[in-house]
Amino acid sequence: MAKSEAVFSFTKVSASRRIRDIKEKAIEVVLFLAASVSVLTTVGIIFLLIEESVLFFQKVSFWEFITGTEWTPLFAEPSYGIWALLSGTITTSAIALVVSIPMGTIIAIYLSEFASPKLREICKPILELLAAIPTVVYGYFALLFVTPLLQKIFPELPGFNMLSAGIVMGLMIVPLVSSLSEDAMRAVPVSLREGSMAMGATKLQTAIRVVFPAAISGIIASYILAASRAVGETMIVAVAAGLQPNFTFNPLKSAATVTAYIVQVSLGDLPRGTLEYQTIFAAGLALFVMTLILNIIGYLLAKRYREIY
Repeated sequence: MAKSEAVFSFTKVSASRRIRDIKEKAIEVVLFLAASVSVLTTVGIIFLLIEESVLFFQKVSFWEFITGTEWTPLFAEPSYGIWALLSGTITTSAIALVVSIPMGTIIAIYLSEFASPKLREICKPILELLAAIPTVVYGYFALLFVTPLLQKIFPELPGFNMLSAGIVMGLMIVPLVSSLSEDAMRAVPVSLREGSMAMGATKLQTAIRVVFPAAISGIIASYILAASRAVGETMIVAVAAGLQPNFTFNPLKSAATVTAYIVQVSLGDLPRGTLEYQTIFAAGLALFVMTLILNIIGYLLAKRYREIY
């Protein structure tokens, strides 16, 4: 009896292990498929951009595209200089980063090192609420509130301008920078703070000279994500910066960005397959390359500082 019971028990344990292994394999397959969705989506987007862009560059000189400063693909005598759109994208993004990076970093240092837990619990949801506001609302806020304020300082400022669009875009990005930077700083071991204060450093000196450098990898990652977010923003620049391609880096003038042009052409007025329709894919490919370069730079910087600290 004892032998048969032992065999039965062994068989039961083996069956249980087999069922557990099957479940683990099934979960592993599901997780792999879920992870593959993002990769396949990215590959599909890149393939679509390249496929349509190849057809575009078969009819348009690539050299004209990357060096030209006039973008008039819908005119009788078209020009395809992408710099007319890139200048607006770079200018508004630069203004947004000038606003969001210092402000977001200061907020992150305060929440991480100085704010009480109760105050932090109140401030963080309020900051994250800014990220939940639709970007079209930010666009009309820039057009109807920020621009009139700026016109009191710059009387010649036109109704559509890159300055107000960039400022409001920076305010929109602040929660992204502050939240990610604060998470990176709070991940710094408490022992580093205690060691700094034991050496006689103040709380501010500890935050700036110890915690900030130790968390620089995550902070730089937040800056790069903010830059990518600014480069890809659509509705704020479409509403507040204007839709007229204009090669200028003057923030007091109106200009169109790459995303604003894509929105303008994607309204359905142009038949699919035409050269004018294919311009949105070429412009999108240029925007993708710009974002890719930003992410590569961010990765290299984060990797370098991670090795140092």
